[in-house]
Amino acid sequence: MALRIGEVAQRAGIATSAIRYYEREGLIPKADRFGNARVYGTDILDRLALIALAKSAGFTIAETRRLLRGVSRRTPPGPRWRAQAQKKLVEVEARLAEAERMRSVLRKMMGCECPTFEDCTRAAC
Repeated sequence: MALRIGEVAQRAGIATSAIRYYEREGLIPKADRFGNARVYGTDILDRLALIALAKSAGFTIAETRRLLRGVSRRTPPGPRWRAQAQKKLVEVEARLAEAERMRSVLRKMMGCECPTFEDCTRAAC
């Protein structure tokens, strides 16, 4: 069954421009053409769902491209996804630690009662 780009976008819940972008970036295969229209097989919906999953986990386009390289319906995703997820988890945990440090500083700043900025920097509010 052939789906035009608009129908794919509607079913996947994304913009047609995102589909064209994913095609340019090599995340999805180039579409067949029927006249001037892009047409896809229904398997594109599974591919777009994988891209959405990777995006929601914080993977970049380049990381997602690596995740999807050589993936087909018969490819077991487990080992590849686990390895990439472990790397991303380390990155996310570092970001969370930084966010916690930032929150701590902001809370100290909110409680600051120093009369001048100079006093504040000396007191390390």
